[in-house]
Parts: sequence; structure tokens; C-alpha cells
Amino acid sequence: MNYLPPVKPWFEPEHANLVSVHYISTRDKNKTPATFSDILLGGLAPDGGLYLPEEYPQLTLEVLSNWRELLKTQGYHALAAEVLKLFIDDIPEADIEAICARAYRTPTFSTEEIVPVTKLQDGIYIGHLSEGPTAAFKDMAMQLLGELFEYELNRRGETLNILGATSGDTGSAAEYAMRGRTGIKVFMLTPKGRMTAFQQAQMFGLADENIFNIALDGVFDDCQDVVKAVSADTVFKVNNRIGAVNSINWARLMAQVVYYISSWLKVTDADDQKVSFCVPTGNFGDICAGHIAKQMGLPIDRLIVATNENDVLDEFFRTGEYRVRSAADTLETSSPSMDISRASNFERFIFDLLGRDAERISDLFGSQVPTGGFSLVGDPAFGIIPTRYGFLSGRSTHADRVAVIKDCFDNYGVLIDPHTADGVKVAREWLDQVDSPIVCLETALPVKFAETITEATGFFPPIPERFAHVMDAERHVTDLPNDVNTVKEFITERL
Repeated sequence: MNYLPPVKPWFEPEHANLVSVHYISTRDKNKTPATFSDILLGGLAPDGGLYLPEEYPQLTLEVLSNWRELLKTQGYHALAAEVLKLFIDDIPEADIEAICARAYRTPTFSTEEIVPVTKLQDGIYIGHLSEGPTAAFKDMAMQLLGELFEYELNRRGETLNILGATSGDTGSAAEYAMRGRTGIKVFMLTPKGRMTAFQQAQMFGLADENIFNIALDGVFDDCQDVVKAVSADTVFKVNNRIGAVNSINWARLMAQVVYYISSWLKVTDADDQKVSFCVPTGNFGDICAGHIAKQMGLPIDRLIVATNENDVLDEFFRTGEYRVRSAADTLETSSPSMDISRASNFERFIFDLLGRDAERISDLFGSQVPTGGFSLVGDPAFGIIPTRYGFLSGRSTHADRVAVIKDCFDNYGVLIDPHTADGVKVAREWLDQVDSPIVCLETALPVKFAETITEATGFFPPIPERFAHVMDAERHVTDLPNDVNTVKEFITERL
């Protein structure tokens, strides 16, 4: 079997819209093509699968050299526009450029660089993804998604009701990106009592009329299951114009591909130089974008998965066993955004790994994952993961997080959040075994996890001026049971 996903030749950016770009579902054996604009508003495919490009566009060293100059002279938004043009053929190029310019600008982001990259220690860098309005990496995709949604809805004269789930940062990033936008309402599910005080304040403090927060009696996986169940109800989804902003939406991953490219450009000085990335992840969305960038031909050496105590992904990459945990067995940790035991985007990687065999993916993720997972032990595909796809992995504990946060501050003067500490811990474990510098992708600013930072350093993390009054706002949230029908009723009553 050919385990390599198909690719297409790269075309000059200014002509990219002349190339036909289609998307297919991971579970559709007929590979029915869909346009970008169609999948943008829907999120999950009707068959329950996830969308991916029919073919990955391919980068060349010449292109990367041109983009290096573009990033220096015109900035992040210009690079983002060129990347997006490779994946979108049904939005005019000038409109893509305007959308990216609105999404990636100051003061929405606190620095004109948008994604700075700084050196932590020899061989390890930090890619700063938390300069946006909610101090989390989710802003990188959400700000673009907000612009794309409003643009497409206005073009169609339609409205959209977004249903999402968050373990901490997705919700606030989505709400800040969508607040006040015409024709859009947001219904965001959160695991009751499982987010930090700052995260809750950031979300629940919004009083915009188009924002609805729901605290579900369960863990993040329960919230995610409700979103999938509602999305799988085609009649309800169509009648109530339900869309998605979770990383099941392809546009999220497309946006995240850009910062892999920009970070690579900033760390390297030669167009064929390789860089590794270590990514704290629970839902496999952030690092899945790295997988896509590597398949496009970006010179990525290793993609290092860093988990917390909820180590389903680390276990798979070490053993070949994808062993899904129950809600009761999903631990509450000090890196809560990774307290996940069913990684939605993992299906996208396995789809590529198994030669884009939609029938097999339907079997694995449509029936086996809900009942406990699956095994690729003994499958030839598992054996090629490190060599062909570059994946490595590791896990971190609370004690590790505290120790790494203290060490980074005491010895390097750098204050990092607990999730980023998970990444640094795992990156350090692999540093002597990879042949390239490692960029650790930051998850959030330390202020969002003050309790752990205080434990590690002995002081409360500084609060950036733009967040000075977050904790003072009145809370707007509704408690609901873990029940799909109850959530549906809540939505329909507010449309």
C-alpha cells in the first residue's frame, strides 16, 4: 500500500487561485469533492469525518526564499495571505489579502511581529503564539476564522450559529473573534469547574448579545462529544445553521500552518535547513498543522508530541496502541487545556498514515474509538511514523511542570505557562537525539495559570495591561447537564 498522501505541484502565489482546490472527508470512500467555502461554514463532514485537501500543495526552496523576504518586508499577514491562496480557490486573491491584513494586525495582537521567536537555551527556541486578544495560541486561527466567517456569510446573505467546545482557551479565543459580528451567534460548551479562574473570567465576562456560555456537567471530552452529536444530526444542523470553530474546522489548521512556516523562517538562515517542533497537545490540532506543513515540503525534521498525564497520544506514538480513556479516567491537571482523552484531529493524521483509506478510517474512528480505541501494533504503517512522518513523543507531570517553570525563570529569565513547560520538558529529553534546533510552540501566557506559576516561582505572574480588569467583570454562563437534547433546546430557544 502507498502510505504517502497525494500532493500537487506548487504554483506561483499570484496564480494560485487558478488551481482547482478541493476537499474530501476522511470517511468518504467516494472522495466527493467540496469547495473551501462550503466546508468553512459546516466544519464536520456529513458522514462524521474531517475535511482535508484532496492534495497537499508543495513548497520549493525558491518559494521559501521568496517568503523569507516577504516576511521581513511586509510582515506576517502578507505571508499568511500567500499560504492561504494555496488552499483557497473560491475567494478572490485581493479579498484573501484584505482578510489576513484585518486578522493579523496591532493592536489586536500586542506586537507587529505577531509571532516572535526567541531563544530559550542552546538548541531550544520558543515560538510565541500568545500575543493575541486572549493570550493563547488559539487566537492565531480564531482571528482569521472570524474574518472568514463574516466575509462568507455577508457574501451569501446568511447567518451562522457556532457550536463549540473548549478545555480552556478555544472558547475565549472564539468568542473574542466572533463577538459583535453581524449574523453570527456563538454557543460555547465548557467542562464545569475544569478551567482556571482567569480562563473562566475571560469567557464568562463577555456580555455581548451574540455570545452564550454553557458550563456542561462533565469533562472536555463530553463537551466535544455533544458538539459532534449535534453536528452529526444533519436535519438539526441545517435547520439551525450550525457551524464549528473547534479544530475539526479545516480553516483552523490552515491558519496554523502559517506559524510553522514563519517560525521556520525566523530560526533558519538557509532554505534547506531543518527545524524540529515540540508541541504541547491534547486534541492533536496544533501539531496536526505541523504535520500538514511537513507534508507540504517545509523542512521539518521532527514533530515532537508533548502530553501531560493524559497521555493517550504519547502512548500511541510509543506503542501503536490508541487507548481512549473514559471521562472518569481523564485526569484533572495543572495544564488543563490538554486534559483530553479523545483527540479529534488525530483522525486526520491516521487518514494520511493509512494511505487515505476512508473505509478503514470509518471503521477505526466511527465505531472503534467510541468504544475504546484501536491498535496499529504490527501494522506496517506504524513502523514508518518516525522515519516518514518524523513523529516523536513524551509526557510530563505536575512536578515536571513546576520544575521546568522554575528553571526557565531562574536560569534564563523566561516565564512560561504550564502547557509550554510540558513542551520544554519533552523537548529537553529529545534535544541530544535530534539533529536540528527545536522550536517549542507556546500555548498561553503565564497569567492564565497563576496558581501553578505561583507554586513554581513564589510570585503571582504579571498581568499585561490589556487584561488588567478581566477578573472584575460580571459572569454570564448557564449550567446544563451532559445531555445533547438539552443543549439543542438551549440553542433553539435563543435563535
